[in-house]
Amino acid sequence: MHTTPRRLFPRLLSRDPYRRVRVGMALLALLLMSSSALVMLLLHHPSANHHLDAVRWWAALSVGGLAVITLLIRTGWSERLRDPSLTLVQMAWTITSGAVAYVLAGEGRGVVPSMLAMILFFGALGLSPRQVVGIGLYAMAAFSVAVVVSPRFYATTFDVMDGAYAAMILIVLAGCMVVNLRVQQMRQRLDRQREALAEALAENRALAMRDELTGLYNRRAMVELIQLECRRRRRGQGTLLFAMIDVDHFKRVNDHHGHAMGDHVLRVFADALRANVRETDVLARWGGDEFLLLLSDIEPRSAQTLLERTREAIAALPLPNAPPGLRLSMSAGLALHLPHSSPQETLERADQALYAAKDQGRNRVALAPELQPAPVDDAPATPQAARA
Repeated sequence: MHTTPRRLFPRLLSRDPYRRVRVGMALLALLLMSSSALVMLLLHHPSANHHLDAVRWWAALSVGGLAVITLLIRTGWSERLRDPSLTLVQMAWTITSGAVAYVLAGEGRGVVPSMLAMILFFGALGLSPRQVVGIGLYAMAAFSVAVVVSPRFYATTFDVMDGAYAAMILIVLAGCMVVNLRVQQMRQRLDRQREALAEALAENRALAMRDELTGLYNRRAMVELIQLECRRRRRGQGTLLFAMIDVDHFKRVNDHHGHAMGDHVLRVFADALRANVRETDVLARWGGDEFLLLLSDIEPRSAQTLLERTREAIAALPLPNAPPGLRLSMSAGLALHLPHSSPQETLERADQALYAAKDQGRNRVALAPELQPAPVDDAPATPQAARA
């Protein structure tokens, strides 16, 4: 069976997207180290240098170390650690190998600073500023030792070229540290801006779902929640009841006492509703002085009792900062969401029950037809023989 590269790469690198990125970066570091080892071996062919065995050992250990690190990342073992990419380990190993390469390279050690710059620049992008400073100081210490040891390794004296190489390494290290610290500062600032933007978007979404006056869910948010709850009920997950609630004689409050008092009444009414329903119930201002309550996983009789208790609490509620004699009461219509019904049909039944409560004198809870007790036929049954 022919395997396409699109299928082959996930098998080689990992099917996990995050691990795949980490393995890819480790393989890139391994490739760079292998290239550096190949260059070192070419510079130290048998006729040119008597340190060929040391170079071979260096190449084997340098490439082998990164190969082991890559294997730890690919198998997922590194995910037990705080840094699953093993970035610090890779950089420390590569810097150590670079310092040893500086000693072994002899006259070709001028290529080491460029390799060092590449390691520090790309490797440190995934580090924190403190880690960047730490790995930079380690690189300075490692290469300081290498600069001191290199002339002695070749039985020569420290000359101008050694000083130039040492200065070049210091400049590269200092430059890479400054650049990386600047990059880290920019990343941190971008992260803070991204977090602030995410918080602002979340706050705007929350505000878009809330009624500004009462702090309850608004109609738009409630429609989404109704659809979600109804989908759950289609999978047979418990009961769902709709209660349409209305402030009695609210128009009279606005007409006689003004809209500011009307707003105050709505806020007090909403707070009273919120204080008397369950934490699992969902309450929204449906529009004007109408409120919608979703009661899930509750028996209809218990839901009716909850509404009656809420109605009594509101009827006894003192209304602060209100004219004398102004009292609150509520009417409610309760409907059961049936499996074959749409949310709109259940809402209409709850609304009709609410109007029935108002027609019956307000300050009461009315039930939709599916919740009303079945009528009892009071006429005596006719015996079969008599009908015959």
